[in-house]
Amino acid sequence: MEIQAKDNIYKPIIITLSILIPIVVAILMVIPGRQNSADSPISSLPLFHAVLNGSTALCLILGYFFVKSKQIKVHRTLMLSAFILSSIFLVSYVVYHYTFPPTKFGGEGIVRSIYFFILITHIVLATTIVPLALFAIYFALSNQIAKHKKVTKFTLPIWIYVSITGVIVYILMSPYY
Repeated sequence: MEIQAKDNIYKPIIITLSILIPIVVAILMVIPGRQNSADSPISSLPLFHAVLNGSTALCLILGYFFVKSKQIKVHRTLMLSAFILSSIFLVSYVVYHYTFPPTKFGGEGIVRSIYFFILITHIVLATTIVPLALFAIYFALSNQIAKHKKVTKFTLPIWIYVSITGVIVYILMSPYY
């Protein structure tokens, strides 16, 4: 199948997913879920989320270095691993926040301001990762390398920031879980 035909199929799918995923996540976050106790296995998911985010950041950083050293197969494996880890995170995050009520941040003073700055930038940029990552993967897999390189100039730093700030948010929130 020629590139234009593939684009006509996959671009609308990517755009639709990029719109639907944040909407579904937002809806699931406000729907009253079941209340679980701290001894529920699901209560440990925030730590799991931090591990997923840290692992994603590591895959992204290593993937960057491997592509720079022309080791494309290793790069591809690491980047697809980052995408899979992020996808697992997304599902697990929704499950946790649907199951547990929101945890309030208890920090005060400058720490509170720093926390909310990090959290807000993390959330806003996380919504941009969906289309950027999907287009980056699509362009790579469809061998549109020039387009892949163009979109990854923005995708990589944002995705790394979101992954690392996900870990920082967990660290700052961990005393309040």
